[in-house]
Amino acid sequence: MRLGCGLHLAYCTNIHRGESWAEIFGALEKHTLAVRARICPDKPFAIGLRLGAEAARDLSDPRTLLDFQRWLDKHQCYVFTINGFPYGRFHGQKVKEQVYAPDWTTQERLDYTLLLFDLLAQIMPPDLEGSVSTVPVSFKEFVRDEGYAAAARARLWQGVDGLHKICRRYGRNLHLGLEPEPLCYLETTAETIQFFERLRADRPGDTRLEELLGVNYDCCHLAVEFENPADSLKRLRDHGIRISKAHLSNALIVTPTPAAREALKAFQDPVYLHQVVARDAKGALKRYKDLDAALAEADTRDAAGALPEWRIHFHLPLHSQPSALYGNTASHLQGALDFLARAPNLCSHFEMETYTWEVLPESLRQRRVEDQLAAEYEWTLAEFARRGIQRA
Repeated sequence: MRLGCGLHLAYCTNIHRGESWAEIFGALEKHTLAVRARICPDKPFAIGLRLGAEAARDLSDPRTLLDFQRWLDKHQCYVFTINGFPYGRFHGQKVKEQVYAPDWTTQERLDYTLLLFDLLAQIMPPDLEGSVSTVPVSFKEFVRDEGYAAAARARLWQGVDGLHKICRRYGRNLHLGLEPEPLCYLETTAETIQFFERLRADRPGDTRLEELLGVNYDCCHLAVEFENPADSLKRLRDHGIRISKAHLSNALIVTPTPAAREALKAFQDPVYLHQVVARDAKGALKRYKDLDAALAEADTRDAAGALPEWRIHFHLPLHSQPSALYGNTASHLQGALDFLARAPNLCSHFEMETYTWEVLPESLRQRRVEDQLAAEYEWTLAEFARRGIQRA
């Protein structure tokens, strides 16, 4: 939906199952229109569209694309952003670190991303800019040496070249956002800045980089890294890195007492990777690839040896309340909104992303996904309103 100051807010449809276009369109008809009727029945409703490679190929059929354009018009919906992070299946089976594959060393990732931009350019409203979010180059375990990283930079520059052509062909303002994430090649703000400096060094003076490539700032991911949102966003801005989109998301915080560790077992699942960053009393960080690894190590210690704070990459509903055993990183999200509301020209794309609905513990899951999404909209719109940004 349109907000004041030229901002746009959507929820990401990666919360719904679907790999083919038929499945995704079915979810739009069943769930998205129901949410629209509750939240924004009388004004244009924004969709944060998730398309994997299969669905993108399906939608590229001219007749299918025309039918979708007509559907958007009929229901007063519009697409301003696409989640191009998961290339393949994203629900119902083991995903884990394979969500980062194919990565930015591959032709498959390049072709898929440019196809998403080609589709977005054709379906987005003519007066808007469009964004696509993507993997943070690769997973750290996949990066064998500096040659691997150099190959990824070269492929991203090919992406800039291809995106520039799409922008010129359709007369659109489009940009790609790399999404830093725990244990990925781009994990922290410092690593992200360093990577962009290396990209600039590869092609000195090519200003298209600042226009076409930026960062998708995921509040959950950066909170897990114990980053300060105002400091992180300011550093990105000061280094000329575009904030392509902001993911409004919420991570899990625990002090790993025996009772808390027992409660965390409800958050283990076989589908997604739940990276853990632990900070000790001296501020030193230790990282675990998945929640089970952190729990296994913690269970070998006595209570006195437990680390004082864990932050866990598990997307909690934005409106969820802390319990006696665990908290959330809503303060990071609110800090990011504070900064971005004071500088609305820095980022105009906001997307709520709580894709974990199917694997949430029962105590956190609404009876219907539409109920959760409606509650997240209400929470988010209230947060924007507190910062003087109302619905347009």
